[in-house]
Amino acid sequence: MTIPIHPAPAPDDAPAPVRDVQHYMRPGTLQLSALPPLSLYVHLPWCLKKCPYCDFNSHENRPGAGAGEGGVPEQRYLDALVADLEAALPLIWGRTVHSIFIGGGTPSLFSPAAIDRLLGDLRARLRLEADCEITLEANPGTFEKDRFRAYRAAGVTRLSVGVQSFNDAHLKALGRVHDRAQALAAVQEAAQAFDTFNLDIMYALPGQNLAQLEQDLQTALAFAPPHISIYHLTIEPNTYFAKFPPALPEEDQAWAMLDRITELTGQAGMQRYEISAYARPGHACVHNTNYWQFGDYLGIGAGAHSKISFAHRVVRQVRFREPGRYMDQALAGRAVAQDADVRRADLPFEFMLNALRLREGFALQDFLARTGLPLTTIEPGLQEAERKGLIERDLGRVRPTERGFDFLSDLQELFLAD
Repeated sequence: MTIPIHPAPAPDDAPAPVRDVQHYMRPGTLQLSALPPLSLYVHLPWCLKKCPYCDFNSHENRPGAGAGEGGVPEQRYLDALVADLEAALPLIWGRTVHSIFIGGGTPSLFSPAAIDRLLGDLRARLRLEADCEITLEANPGTFEKDRFRAYRAAGVTRLSVGVQSFNDAHLKALGRVHDRAQALAAVQEAAQAFDTFNLDIMYALPGQNLAQLEQDLQTALAFAPPHISIYHLTIEPNTYFAKFPPALPEEDQAWAMLDRITELTGQAGMQRYEISAYARPGHACVHNTNYWQFGDYLGIGAGAHSKISFAHRVVRQVRFREPGRYMDQALAGRAVAQDADVRRADLPFEFMLNALRLREGFALQDFLARTGLPLTTIEPGLQEAERKGLIERDLGRVRPTERGFDFLSDLQELFLAD
């Protein structure tokens, strides 16, 4: 799962004006000394079934929706992605892409042949770093023997498996389409096919106790995963769970679960390098780390978000959300539904919203480089955070303390624009 911080979804109505690159290069209020690293996000929006907790832009696959596998219109959607990318190329011309993340939805609904075509199309149009990390999200419910190996052969270098739990009762409560046996088989296949892979796990689930959380985590750790992303189940607006909330563990029990997660992953040689991410040395997710360090990313696909820096501004874009509408608009060269500069006053909060999620925090020089703003714009917030014991800092770096990690929202809010 990849979770960049986004503005509100754009309505699917009129496309944003089509602008040439000169529009973005015009004088503005910022002065960026250099452009940050660039990543590419590709959104494949279909799932077998919409999970009751999910607020991502995902859509249930309905058989007969197209000629692709299981009804997914693979080829037309890939054509739309290529058209979307080609229209966006002038905005990133000459820049190197350091990572690619294919997310969803359930990207593993797409056949290995489709992923092979997609990656070939991307390589033909982008300058990729020699060791570019290419992640694909996959769910055990779409797993079949040798499928993951075929993704590896297509060029995927990192698999992210959406396990969530190994407990059948909890999987059922979460509305997942797979069971424990499928989860175990998928993780075993991922471990055999990939040198680096991620397991998505959730905790504080309906009816879950500490012993069951421990069992889930110990099962996951038995596969020696290089990376685990562990998320507290939260009730998001506009989801089935928001309308019909399940009974979740008490807050004190959830804190005990998090303490146990940190303890068990530490014993397994994994470091908590981000608020929800644990990795063995050398296996931190390059793509997500770029988000958290306020790097740039071009997003293509239905509902995808972009954050792109220019010499005098930082721009956010959103693609059309509904897949059919997105394909029509992208093939016509108008995939962007929303396009706006990030307000100068909002940049400190947007930077802190990401950078403070990292255990190592951020270098002050990176704040200057990524926002084009002087350090005086964040000094009052830093002083208040230090007074409250939420950060520690020296002349070059700011790091969240243990208390800051525990009360991250309170820390981030100190940098909201007035």
